[in-house]
Amino acid sequence: MSGWNTAKRFWKSAAVAETEVGFAVELDGRPLKTPAKTPAVVPTRALAEAIAAEWDAQGEQIDPMSMPVTRCANSALDKVAQQHAEVADMLAEYGGTDLLCYRADSPEALVQRQAEAWDPVLDWIAETYGARLTPVAGVMFQGQDAGALESLRLKVHEMDNFELAAFHDLVCLSGSLVLGFAAVSDFAPIDELWSLSRIDESWQEEQWGEDEEAQEQAEIKKTAFKNAYLFNRLRKQ
Repeated sequence: MSGWNTAKRFWKSAAVAETEVGFAVELDGRPLKTPAKTPAVVPTRALAEAIAAEWDAQGEQIDPMSMPVTRCANSALDKVAQQHAEVADMLAEYGGTDLLCYRADSPEALVQRQAEAWDPVLDWIAETYGARLTPVAGVMFQGQDAGALESLRLKVHEMDNFELAAFHDLVCLSGSLVLGFAAVSDFAPIDELWSLSRIDESWQEEQWGEDEEAQEQAEIKKTAFKNAYLFNRLRKQ
């Protein structure tokens, strides 16, 4: 959407039109297209209506950063659709070094906090996807069971372009393939899942105090994480 950064509003209203292949967004009756000139056609009316609402909410100047649903749809249509297998493989690789598997070896209070927070999610992924990942203390690499990783990899490859676009942000922002699956499966409230990805940072803040700049960056990432979750919910409605 970089080409829209300096563009001015040129339409009066946005609307949704049902097509044979999905739901299209139109600006004054003309089809909306992505930066790569792909027609903005999405799988559900709810998703199309959310995109249309973002365009309707624009002022005189287009602000791409105020349009997270549109941006994720663009990614699905222009990027993921062109390299689905590559994106799926890249995300599946997070399972081999998943955040939830690398634990502190001290202090004991942090060790216990990580176990209490993360073990139930690892148990869930094992029960749901047949993929038992093993925690390790310290930062030294420990290989995971190949069968477990393959099971998760296949599940990622089953995602359609729109789910994979949202999943990309959920995994990369949290640093965890497991938390990405937990988010798209509604394992827990999205704010709680974000907090699970911040166990170590929260501990450091408790010990040494908050850093204002780090807090601002964390809030930006949290918002993006929640936007990706919302996009996936709209994709399913």
